[in-house]
Amino acid sequence: MSDSAIFAIVLAAGPSTRFGRTKQLEPFEGMPLAAGALRKAEAVCGARSVLVTGKDSHEVAAACQPLAGYFVINDDYKQGLASSIACGVRAVAESADAILLMLADLPLITTEHLTDLVDAWAESPRSIIASEFEDTLGPPIVFPKADFDALMQLTGDRGARPIIDANKERVQAIACEEAAFDIDRPEDLAGIY
Repeated sequence: MSDSAIFAIVLAAGPSTRFGRTKQLEPFEGMPLAAGALRKAEAVCGARSVLVTGKDSHEVAAACQPLAGYFVINDDYKQGLASSIACGVRAVAESADAILLMLADLPLITTEHLTDLVDAWAESPRSIIASEFEDTLGPPIVFPKADFDALMQLTGDRGARPIIDANKERVQAIACEEAAFDIDRPEDLAGIY
């Protein structure tokens, strides 16, 4: 790992519409989903970890205590995933050389995979380092500072896909089949066991 500053941004702001209740608070392996994701982020990035909350923001932040880093509230979380990405990036843009973008609802992601992403970025700091699963690229994903402006201008509920698609020559992929397993409905969580 280099001396460059990489910040983990854990997105845990969404309304959980399909889940029916705040899924970030749902238990998985003894802790809420959001806390599990944040602990993995902290294992890799320490105090350079940011939890982005929105719906039930204070309950989600409280469920993730103690925080090695800090949390920010996305008041525009109903506008979609892009608003949470922008909120997180704005919070660290001046200090960060890159961000490790994570979703709170990917409980099977390992700290080893996150470390592999960060290490690959340290070796190639201009690259976007994406997780590859089921023939697609997505989070967790590392974006270098060169992409921060584009990340902060995203809109809607599509996430960072347009930036990945527009910069294919700079994207490196690291296989991670666990990234395919996201929690959208209660039965998704039940299906793990």
